Amino acid sequence: MKQAAVLPALAALPARLRAQAVPIAAAAGETVFRRGARPARMFFVLEGEVRLVRISPGGAEIVLQRSSSGFLAEASLEAARYHCDAIAAAGSRLLAFPIGPFRDALHRDEGFRTFWIARLAREVRVLRSQNERLSLRSAAERVEHYIEAEGEQGRLALPRSRKAWAAELGLTHEVLYRTLAGLRRSGRLAITESGGRAVLTLTRIKPQAQAGPSLKE
Repeated sequence: MKQAAVLPALAALPARLRAQAVPIAAAAGETVFRRGARPARMFFVLEGEVRLVRISPGGAEIVLQRSSSGFLAEASLEAARYHCDAIAAAGSRLLAFPIGPFRDALHRDEGFRTFWIARLAREVRVLRSQNERLSLRSAAERVEHYIEAEGEQGRLALPRSRKAWAAELGLTHEVLYRTLAGLRRSGRLAITESGGRAVLTLTRIKPQAQAGPSLKE
């Protein structure tokens, strides 16, 4: 498998398991799997973006995970049913590994098992950060937390559209746009463009008692 040479996560898989991978293409908006279905494959996103989503009682889309390069829905390995839908946010290429041989490889291959445990530990840290962010009451606090947690030294090249980012922050895109504008006016945030992506940089100037729009706006 040529991808293993450039993707360390694939290189960690035993050769026999890699040989069983089936390539899959998903168009933007296409469903990779549906909530309630029985997991039969473990998915790895090679390019594009696939999201795990649920729909709230009010009809809003809740994004649980995004993957643009890596495994998707790792918890499905031990689940009887999927607990959410997987939908391609853009044209995507994936690999699908049969879930039975995947489990067997984890039991038999110590190196692969160690890699998988380390990966799950990283996912726990990401989820902990996400839960902490969503517990913040103001939109501005969520934006700043995301830049600090996901960027480097207060600087972040936004890897997705602002509308998609708003969903990840648990905000409407209108509230996000107003929040970004308020942070820029206060001198707390600089926004530039690089390579077609927005680059967000936090300054060290704290805004004066201006937390940004409330989450109810």
